[in-house]
Amino acid sequence: MTHQVHAFEPPERFVAGTVGPPGERTFFLQARGGGRLVSVSLEKVQVSLLAEKLEELLAEAQRRFGVQLPEAAPPTGGDNEPLDTPVDEEFRVGTLGLAFDVDTATVVIEAIAVGEAEVEVELGDAEDDADEEPDEPDDDLDRLRVRLTPEATREFIERAKRVVNAGRPPCPLCGQPLDPAGHLCPRNNGYHR
Repeated sequence: MTHQVHAFEPPERFVAGTVGPPGERTFFLQARGGGRLVSVSLEKVQVSLLAEKLEELLAEAQRRFGVQLPEAAPPTGGDNEPLDTPVDEEFRVGTLGLAFDVDTATVVIEAIAVGEAEVEVELGDAEDDADEEPDEPDDDLDRLRVRLTPEATREFIERAKRVVNAGRPPCPLCGQPLDPAGHLCPRNNGYHR
C-alpha cells in the first residue's frame, strides 16, 4: 500500500483546533498552503503534549545552538479563527515526531498515522523474532510534515494551549470536568456538584 506525505514547508497556516461542543470535541491539526488543506485528528492529550514538547525543543535549540527566540505571544493575540472548512480527516495521528533543523533554523513537526502494528498484537516466538531485521513500522504510513519558523512555532504553542484549556471547567474539588448539568463528584460522596 502506498503512503502519502503531506508536506508543508512552510505552511500558510498551521493550527490546532476542535470541532464539537465541550465534552464531545474532536481535536485536529490543520495545515493549509499551496491550495491544499489537510486535517488530521488526534487526542486532546496529544495536542497538550505537542505544545509542551515544542516549548522544550525551542528552549533546547536556544541553549545549544543560540537560536534567537521570539517572546511568548500574549494570550489574546495570534490566530483565533476557527478551522478552515471542510474539516475532512485525512487520518488519525498515532505518533508525533519533532526535530530542529539547525541549517534552516526551523522546527519540523511530523504527525504519523496510526498503524496496524499499534492496533494488532503480534504473537510469535521470541527466538524467531531475534533473527529478523527489525522493520520500521512508520515507513509505509501516511504522514503530515510541517516546517515552522520559531515565531510560527510560538504562535502554534499559544493557540494549542488556548484550545486545550477552552473545554469544560474543572471541578474545584476533584479536578474532573464539569458538565453543564454538573457531575457526581467523588470528593463530595457522589452528590451532584
